[in-house]
Amino acid sequence: MRKTALVLAGLAVAVAACGNAPTNTPAQSGSSAPATDAAAKPLAGVKVEIAAKWTSDEEKNFRQVLAAFSEKTGAEVTYASTGEDTGAYLGPRIKGGSPPDVAVLPQPGLVQQYAGENALKPLNDAVIKQIDENYTPYWKELGSSGGKAYGVLVKAAHKSLVWYRTAAFEEAGVQPPTNWDELVKAAQTIADSGTAPFSFCGASGWTLTDLFENVYLSSAGPENYDKLSKHEIPWTDASVGTALEKMAQIMGKKEFVLDGNSGALQTQFPDCVTKVYDQKKAAMIIEADFVAASVGQSGEKVGEGAKTFAFPKVGDTQPVVLGGDVAVALKDSPGAMALLEFLASKEGGEIWAKLPGYLSPNKNVSPDNYPDPLTKQLGQTIVSAGDAVRYDMSDLAPSAFGGTDGKGEWKVLQDFLRNPADVKGAQTKLEDEAKKAWK
Repeated sequence: MRKTALVLAGLAVAVAACGNAPTNTPAQSGSSAPATDAAAKPLAGVKVEIAAKWTSDEEKNFRQVLAAFSEKTGAEVTYASTGEDTGAYLGPRIKGGSPPDVAVLPQPGLVQQYAGENALKPLNDAVIKQIDENYTPYWKELGSSGGKAYGVLVKAAHKSLVWYRTAAFEEAGVQPPTNWDELVKAAQTIADSGTAPFSFCGASGWTLTDLFENVYLSSAGPENYDKLSKHEIPWTDASVGTALEKMAQIMGKKEFVLDGNSGALQTQFPDCVTKVYDQKKAAMIIEADFVAASVGQSGEKVGEGAKTFAFPKVGDTQPVVLGGDVAVALKDSPGAMALLEFLASKEGGEIWAKLPGYLSPNKNVSPDNYPDPLTKQLGQTIVSAGDAVRYDMSDLAPSAFGGTDGKGEWKVLQDFLRNPADVKGAQTKLEDEAKKAWK
């Protein structure tokens, strides 16, 4: 049974979310791992295909992890990008009998769905041994269904952050806000200085669900968050209206949104990051720690020209929303379980942790591996977070509602960005979509 009411006090780790046309190309071997005699490599000549959502800088970093696996084992790994909608990419391949060996699922809800369709292969003893050594039981449960372990949590996301361009704040004379009213006031001051406060990636609907979840968790509180995540209260509830009204305060002012609302709806992730740090057109992006992977390409340095502040409190709760990506096997192939074992290992996690835009869900990966003080701090924030921490609501929902491009919650919140004045209309549409997904 999917667990949506998440009380994560005392967790030592945490776990997100997100291309266009799929690509399918080999991951080139690099120098991340020591060379070994080819005859000693156990998977020499074995081909492994892995599909994941990552593109751009996140894909480049993940390819370095795959290259280390290839160097160690001799396996030839091919990477395929699923694009925004992982389910839409994998569904036809599963039905056609030609799935990739391994897939990285951005929503735990897909683990439940595919396990129910008998599309996943249970993890073998070697992979489970790595999970038991390196993860807390909670994360093992997230990758399980019907008492069987199917998934490895390979990447974490801290989604309760606002990234800002230091120079834009200094030019406007504003300080990082600590509550929502201060955020709106700072945004107005930045707009008056001639810079758009916010860069939204509205074409990537999941970014809008992240914003809603933070506002809702803070304004409605953890108990209502848990109820809404299971559709135990309707989306027409007054608490949802309050959250949407707060969002409208920053979406509804023309001078607040870079390129206007229509332009924001044509901006994919991570292009919104580029517009802040490379093109220097806006001051802030509301999104997770993995923004760091794109910041580095702009010439700005994380922790200096690019900084973060905690998502401002809207109500009584300081929100901490977490997300994560789950790697699963869809084939009984020689390389599938070996790759999952590597991704679940301390070795695999430490290779990835040295690269920007990554947080490890592996409790044995030392924070000293992170490339900058900010990333290390984010990992520590997750460790010290209290009872109000919650898992990404849309990722736990049925995929038809919370994880499908152009449908469900993604589509309704995109429509809301187009017309932030229509709070009641958005609530009605959200409830209609939820009823269909949970029936």
